[in-house]
Parts: sequence; structure tokens; C-alpha cells
Amino acid sequence: MGQKANPIGNRLGIIRGWDSNWYASKKDYANKLIEDNKIRTYLNARINKGGISKIVIERTLNKLIVTIHTSKPGIIIGKGGGEVDRIKEELKKLTGKEDVQINILEIRRPEVDATIVADTIARQIENRINYKRAVKMAIASALRMGAEGIKVKVSGRLGGAEIARTEEIKQGRTPLHTFRMDIDYANLFALTVYGKIGIKVWICKGEVLTKRDLNPNFIGGKSDVSDRKDRREDGGGERRGGDRRDDRRGGGQGGGQRRDSRKG
Repeated sequence: MGQKANPIGNRLGIIRGWDSNWYASKKDYANKLIEDNKIRTYLNARINKGGISKIVIERTLNKLIVTIHTSKPGIIIGKGGGEVDRIKEELKKLTGKEDVQINILEIRRPEVDATIVADTIARQIENRINYKRAVKMAIASALRMGAEGIKVKVSGRLGGAEIARTEEIKQGRTPLHTFRMDIDYANLFALTVYGKIGIKVWICKGEVLTKRDLNPNFIGGKSDVSDRKDRREDGGGERRGGDRRDDRRGGGQGGGQRRDSRKG
């Protein structure tokens, strides 16, 4: 059997928090877990083109708080917040709870969110765009927005071929065994006329060297990819670049002088 672990589950409690925040007794646990699954399935189907990345569910004594992370908050909110109110009423019917609260958090950089990247590739494949072109565009935009590495694996009847196959395209680094590496992962599929095309996306956002807030709704701070990129370009880049290499080799001029002295 394969020994692969989900990169998100692997990092829970280390640099990532849980998407469901609640406690339950043994007799209530299963019901609440099934309810969470129903809420997520319903919202993903209901807001089909809302660019949903993840749905965080929190429970207090009699209150249900659903936080939707999305790249298109305008679609979910609707005119004057009417759409949110409708979704809230529908969730009350689904769960049977009176006190339901919906929060919407905007994702500033959808290009480095694995779920949104995978969904974008899936929609392009469904619209009969060449899968290689769709994947390469996603990789280029993720690296441009500051990701350290990205790996995309597509499998199925690629391009409508008779025999299914798997192709992997990667750029940069995605060290899955390094727990301090912030790696986002998504596994989706595209429904085409010739069958399902599976899409897996791994995006490496860099190292987390300090203690991170494990609240799944935490945005910014050390998780801000562009800040790390700016810091690398400002200070770290020069030190890691030519200077250190020159010191190690004795420098360009110094080495030349030594060679001249040997000749003399």
C-alpha cells in the first residue's frame, strides 16, 4: 500500500489549524461530523462559481459560525447582502439550528491558493482548453505571486486519449517531508465529456520559522508570501548570492593575485 500522507493533515497542530473547531461528547461527535460534511457539500454546490477555498466551521453552545474563504466575496454577498441572508436561512433549515452566523473572508492572492488554482485548471479543462497550457499558466502565475514552488499532477483521459495516463509538471521546490514548510494541497477533478480528469496541486509558500497562530481564519503575518519575497529580494538575496561565493573562493581579485604570485 502507498504510504503517502495528505500534506495538510500532516501539518495539523504544527503550522496549520483545523477547519472544524468544536468539541463534542462521544454520542454527539458523529452527528456533528456528518453535519459539517453536509454544510460543506451544500455550500460548494450552492456557490458553484464563488471561488471557495475552504469553509471553516466553529460551534459554541447553541451557535454555529461558518466562515467562507473566497476569492470572489461579491458573488457570495450579493446585492445589499441579500444572497448571504438567503444562504443563512437555508443553513438554518439544513442544520435545524436557529443561531447561524456566516462570515466571509476574502483571499487576497488566489494564485497561491491550491484549491482555487486546481478549480481554475479544472474549469479550463472542462472548457476544452489544452491541459498543458492551463497547468503552465497556473504555475507561472503562482511563481509570479511569490510561491517558492508548485507541483501539478493531472491524470485521466488527457486530451480525450483512449488510454488514461498521469502527467506531472513542477517548478521550484515542494519539500513534502519538511513540516515547517507551508505547503497547500488540493485534490479536485474536472468533469469532461470523455470522463473525469483528476487534478492535484501542491503549492509551497515558504518556511514558517516562528510559532504560528493555528486559527484557520488567521490571515497575514508569516503566511504572507509576498512579504517573504520582498525580504528575500531586499536583504537576503545579496548575501546568498555573489558575495558569499566570492568569500568562499577567495574573491575574484584575491584569487587572481595568488595565481600571479605563483607564476612569479
